[in-house]
Amino acid sequence: MRVGLAIALGLFVAAAPGSGIAQVASSADLAKKLANPVADLISVPFENDYDCCYGPSDASRWQLEIEPVIPFHLNPEWNLISRTILPVVALGSPAPGLGETFALGDTLQSFFLSPNTEGDGTTWGIGPAISLPTGTDSLVDSEKWSIGPTFVVLKQDKGWTYGILTHHIWSFADAGGGEDQPEVNQTYLQPFLAFTWKDSTTLTLNSEAGYNWTAEQWEIPLNLMVSHIYHLGEQPVSLEVGGRWYPETPRFGSDWGLRATATFLFPQKGG
Repeated sequence: MRVGLAIALGLFVAAAPGSGIAQVASSADLAKKLANPVADLISVPFENDYDCCYGPSDASRWQLEIEPVIPFHLNPEWNLISRTILPVVALGSPAPGLGETFALGDTLQSFFLSPNTEGDGTTWGIGPAISLPTGTDSLVDSEKWSIGPTFVVLKQDKGWTYGILTHHIWSFADAGGGEDQPEVNQTYLQPFLAFTWKDSTTLTLNSEAGYNWTAEQWEIPLNLMVSHIYHLGEQPVSLEVGGRWYPETPRFGSDWGLRATATFLFPQKGG
């Protein structure tokens, strides 16, 4: 697969204006930055997830997450990284008597204060995570305002990127009919390991585990993805495909899933 993606990249490079070795080299650098959640790089991922099978009816679930990442330069030493996750969910009927759902989910807004230094390749960021009640259906949202701390630490060395991103949020206010919904007390853990080749192909293994302290339940998917950066004219785009398996899930939770992501990258000139 890596060879095929490299051939496809070569076709794009040959056709793109201003293409050449310099562009391929910049693709590898972009791939390395993309593997870093707090990199100095504007990116807009459109992450498409399919999961099977929910509820007694083994319903399918499609979710599009729009995840813009925008860094702000506070001064030469510090950056503030804004990460937003807005989900759009299509859920089949999970049980008899429940209809299909197409709705917005809650928006998760995180801010990371991160030093603008590379040093030995270790990077970290810390800040708040805020869950905004933008959901439009109680089957896929919490109807709560929630907040808590978030933290990421990682190291990049010789093509490898490894680290962990985590947050914990608690609900502090109801929204709409939220008084009928359980309180939010949720931990999220995303350990990740990635390797980036010089042609920008990246293989990533991670988990996006969540523990619901209110329900005392884990949900632990293991994700394996491969991505590659292409140039559509002068616009770099990372295309990623992969799948996942759930070794731990709540009762009637998902068993397996698929992922396809298109990430539009906006590097600074000369960066």
